[in-house]
Amino acid sequence: MPPFSRTHIVSALRTAGCVFAEDEAELILSTARTPDEAVAMVDRRAAGLPLEHVLGWAEFRGLRIAVEPGVFVPRRRTEFLVEQALALSRDASLVVDLCCGSGAVGAALAAALDGPELHAADIDPAAVRCARGNVAAYGGHVHEGDLFAALPDDLRGRVDILAANVPYVPTDEVALLPSEARDHEPLAALDGGSDGLDVLRRVTAEATRWLAPGGCLLVETSERQVPSAVEAFTHGGLKVRLAVSKELYANVLIGTRRHRTRVTNAESVGSPRRSR
Repeated sequence: MPPFSRTHIVSALRTAGCVFAEDEAELILSTARTPDEAVAMVDRRAAGLPLEHVLGWAEFRGLRIAVEPGVFVPRRRTEFLVEQALALSRDASLVVDLCCGSGAVGAALAAALDGPELHAADIDPAAVRCARGNVAAYGGHVHEGDLFAALPDDLRGRVDILAANVPYVPTDEVALLPSEARDHEPLAALDGGSDGLDVLRRVTAEATRWLAPGGCLLVETSERQVPSAVEAFTHGGLKVRLAVSKELYANVLIGTRRHRTRVTNAESVGSPRRSR
């Protein structure tokens, strides 16, 4: 039996502890261009690399998003954030994907909307490079830098949808993450500080300066962090509500800029961290 047969691949993946070995084998075989490439992909997966890094792409809301090694892999639960954004503003003309990672959220929003102006930002050069490829088809612009500091000034007060998939794992809990995330994704894409909300607080503190009147900020967080996150949204001058998907274990906070929000020049809180 050739070493690249489906049976061999399934067996190798099962031995490596892959729970969905059959499904992963199909994805590897459909992605690999040659038998040798399939064997190499199986070897990398068996060594513990995330499947998406092995394949070079991740499926996100029906799109094939390119994912390079070392770049945060978009999670299926984050599709819920995209759905909430679309339910709020199908006529959005300006979308920002902050902490963009691979650019999956921005690409998914642009694909579903009618030609919005799209901007994305991340502090990680690898993520910026990856995101540029993923949003190119939508005319998206990707900026390198720390949160809002990366964005062009002329976006202030104009953003209809501000999606910020911030890191929210408490520092002490990063070591408890699955090895695929812990060992192969950037630490700063996962670590949200002592209570997991450092970056969220920085985003909510500045969001009203960038949102258009009635514009919305959407942030994913954990169930237990919701009360503290709501407080941060409220302190930032946003009218906030929670959307929950029990199926996806997703909690999305949606903050809306009031039409008469007083915007101050206060500096953002917290120490700089990478955008995700």
